[in-house]
Amino acid sequence: MRPALLSLALLAAACRTDGGDLDGIFYTGDGRLVHCALNLDDSAGNSLESIDHGLDRAAERAEVVELYAHSPGRTVPLEKLGHVLAGAAARGLAFVTYADFAAGGGQGPGLALSFDDAAVDDWITARPLFLEYGARVTFFVTRYHLLTDDQRAELRELAADGHEIASHTVAHRRAPRYVEELGMAAYLADEILPSIDALRADGHAVTSFAYPYGARTAELDRALGAHFPVLRSVAFPVSGPFSPCPH
Repeated sequence: MRPALLSLALLAAACRTDGGDLDGIFYTGDGRLVHCALNLDDSAGNSLESIDHGLDRAAERAEVVELYAHSPGRTVPLEKLGHVLAGAAARGLAFVTYADFAAGGGQGPGLALSFDDAAVDDWITARPLFLEYGARVTFFVTRYHLLTDDQRAELRELAADGHEIASHTVAHRRAPRYVEELGMAAYLADEILPSIDALRADGHAVTSFAYPYGARTAELDRALGAHFPVLRSVAFPVSGPFSPCPH
């Protein structure tokens, strides 16, 4: 069996942790550099019941629960996204961005919802949902140089609504592997600094970063911490040495 398929098989066979018990996805106001989020996409297999338990815990313990997805209407159904936003509003959770964390805020109870990659047209499709619930979210953008002028205008429209536009590298390469093969200086020069420059050139105040695939190391945290006050990885709801989340 190929390594990638073996990893998926191991994940599927592992014992899953309920979202309300996954400590790494809850922010307690400790000022941490590395945050972790739980995947809402259907492919991740996290049930609505598990996600609801996470929202319940955030409300009960005054924490911020961190969730993420990719493409509204594609990787995560709009109905599921609406359920999460409505659930947060019903529980009195504030909508928190990673820029809030970077500024020293973002105290709970709250929901930090983010979207990764470059599905700008799908993000705009979800705009009525965000407006309906007064949600503020973070969009971690990769391959910015490939976006059309219209898509860049859509990002500015989302930013004007109060959402955060943040960095997700230039080309979505897996960071630990890139550093191992070419070195940290090359990773910063190829994947990080041009991403920051391109976003800031279009008026976005870049203060946070999400690792592609959540893949990170302590060495990367130290290097990227010089450029971003907040980094986001991911947490997997399975037992065993699978999750890159340090918490």
